[in-house]
Formats: sequence, C-alpha cells, structure tokens
Amino acid sequence: MIRSIIIGVLAVGVIGTGYWGYLEHQEKNAILIQSENNYQRAFHELTYNLDHLHDELGSTLAMNSRERLSPSLTDVWRITSEAQNDLGQLPLALMPFSKTEEFLYKIGDFSYKNAIRDLEQEPLSEDEYESLKELYHQSGEIQNEMRKVQSMVLDDHLKWMDVEMALASQDGPGDNAIIDGFQVIDEKAGQFSEAYTGDEGNRRQQDEEIAKAVEDLDEIDKQEAVNIAGEFLEREGKLEADVEETGDGLAYKAYSLTIEDPEDGHYIYMDITKKGGKPVYLLEDRQVESSEVSLYDASEKAKKFLDKNGFENMQLVDSKQYDNVGVFKFAYLVEDIRVYTDAAVVEVALDNKDIIGYEGFSYIANHHDRKPMEAGLSEEEARESLNPALEVMEYHKAIIENELEEEVLCYEFFGVIDDDTYRIFINADNGREEKVEKMDRAEPVYNFS
Repeated sequence: MIRSIIIGVLAVGVIGTGYWGYLEHQEKNAILIQSENNYQRAFHELTYNLDHLHDELGSTLAMNSRERLSPSLTDVWRITSEAQNDLGQLPLALMPFSKTEEFLYKIGDFSYKNAIRDLEQEPLSEDEYESLKELYHQSGEIQNEMRKVQSMVLDDHLKWMDVEMALASQDGPGDNAIIDGFQVIDEKAGQFSEAYTGDEGNRRQQDEEIAKAVEDLDEIDKQEAVNIAGEFLEREGKLEADVEETGDGLAYKAYSLTIEDPEDGHYIYMDITKKGGKPVYLLEDRQVESSEVSLYDASEKAKKFLDKNGFENMQLVDSKQYDNVGVFKFAYLVEDIRVYTDAAVVEVALDNKDIIGYEGFSYIANHHDRKPMEAGLSEEEARESLNPALEVMEYHKAIIENELEEEVLCYEFFGVIDDDTYRIFINADNGREEKVEKMDRAEPVYNFS
C-alpha cells in the first residue's frame, strides 16, 4: 500500500515537473519571438525612413516657393529624428555606429536651423543650396547600402537575435552579414560627416484617427476576428490562428493573428481592430523566388482583392516592383478626383499572384462620404505655380492633406527635371505649392550569389 502511494506521488511529481518545463519553454520562445519582431520592425522602419529622407531632400531641392521650403526642411528634420529613434531600438550597443548617428544628426541640425528661420527675409544662400545637394547625394548612397542589407535580410531570412548573440559573444561578432553591412554603412557615413559643413508623430496621429473612426462600432471577439481573417484571405474552411490582443501602447484596440498556411506552412500575420473588425494590415512571411506574372496582371489581382473586400471606387495610383513582389497603392476615386487620404496598399507575389501584403491604415482612418469639391483655378492657371524647369508629363485632380492637416483640392502634376521625376500638388484654389515628392526610380536587384 505504502509502496503504491510513493509511486503515485513520484509519478505526479515527474508529470508536474515536465509540465512546468514545457510552460517555461513556451514562455521563453514567446519572448524571443517578440524581441525578434521588435528588431525587425525597427530595422525595416529605419530602411523606410532613410528612403523617405533621400526623397524629401530631393523634393526640397525641386521646390520653387520659399513658403513651402520651411515645412519641407521641417519634414527632413522629423525624418532624421525617426531614423535615429529606429537606430536606438536595434541591438547595436556593442558595435560602434556613431558615425551614422552623427551623419543623421548633422542632416537634422542643418534642416532644423534653416526651417525655423524666416526664409522670405533670409533665403538659402548658394553655399547652403550646395550643402543641401551634397546631403541629397550622400543620403542616396546610405540609402543604397541600407537597401542591400535589407535585401540580404529578406533573401537569407537573417535574424536580429543572431546579431545580438554574435555581438555579445566573447569571441567577437565573427562573420555576420548584418553586422558587416552596417559596418560598411557606418564607414561611408563617417566619410560624409567629415565632408559636411553645413517621428513617430505621424503614425501616432494616424493611430488616434483609426481609434476615432471605429469608436462607435461594435466590438468583436477573437473567433469573429478569425472568421473575418478567413474571409479577407479567401481561405475556405476552418482557419487555425493564434490570437492575441494588442498592448496598451496602441491608440486603438486590435487582435494580432498568427496564421499558419496549411498549404505551404508559411505564416501570415494580421491585425484586426477590436471595434468593427477592420483588417489593418497583413503580411505573409514567405520568399518569392521568381517572377512568372507581369506587373499589370498582378495589379489586376490586387484590384480584385480590394473589390472583393468592399473597397469601392479605388484607382491604382502607384506601382513598384521589389525583387519578385509587386507593390500597388490605390486611392479612393470620387468624381474623377483622387482622394489620397483614403489610400490602401496591396503586395502581390509575382510567382503565383498570391496576396502577401496589405496595409489599410489611411483608408480606415479617413474614409467617409465626401461632397464634390470645385476648383477655383484652371489647370493652366495652376501650371503657372510650377518650377519652370519642370516638364509636365500628366496631371490629375486630387485631394490631399496639407501641412495644417486640412484636406485640400489640388492639381497633381507629374513631370521631370533632368533625370528625376517629381509629383507636385498645386492648391486648386490659391495656386499654393502644397507638396513636392521625388518619385522612386526602378528598384535595383542585388545578386549575392
């Protein structure tokens, strides 16, 4: 009898210890995945901000009105601040990266000092314009190097947790592609820093606008979120997903879904608002090995995807190809006017036309019925506000949000200066140059084989 009791107690102890070990393992894995996701987010946002910084510097050079120059320089300063913040979130504390931080600081310092002064009374001097041109070219080289690192990370599925462990290793970082790439960037930035003499705010505001847009909608539970994801992704049958509620740092409540595609084993990540059940974004984590379909066919698939999911009157306004992925931006169309504040982005794999990415932050935050807006100026009158060097290729009417966060009706002109293409928005009521954007060139393909 006593022997049986002892055996029973030992068996319970062994089972309990095993279960405790299993829970510990699960908790450790969850922490590692969360850290890796945070590092990947900071890295890709850093790459995006360096892209954005280069384009904004180019747009500043193309501007013709001094009243627009100051807000644009303010944007440059803001973007450098965001890039510095992204850098601070990466596990690079044990690796010297001070030259890149110094380069960003000097761009921010130049843009801030000139943004706050009265450029009407004291316009930029020739030397300052030359400094601005130099910063534009230098930031382009940093952008290219960063895109190479990003391409390696995506191609080889490199993990930032490996970087952290490599940097913490007593034997030194050794051979790590990310570390090597960042060292090249830092050396290049160091050269630029010597030669130069001279926010999270937008996303937070957009999050608050989403919170306001959905505040009166009914709340859904986790199972309803899974059902919505299944319909959004066109997955037939029961969908298996891990569902977590987002943390307190987000202005709106949402469910984060991790879905394993049963057909190929890849993971799909989605966020769906808790109120209203609106898909905010999705990302499928898979490598696209080849391009079997044209960019046009992929854009048609993206348009059908939006139509099926209830996005009415959306017009394709921008398309790009990154490696084997097509990225398409759509704007809401009303009375032949493009409403850029109501935009959505769709990514399509060019090997089989699968939807592997979607982002609807702007659409959820801003979409509502609008009354038709009438232009006070003709297209010919608006052209008089353009830089005389711009050769106009096409134009449209468009609604954008200006620096005062007001929706304004504009004429949208696409044109070229030298070898660069620009999109310029001229206010359709007063001829004000509301926004100037330098358009991306064709994406280079890096071969590491």
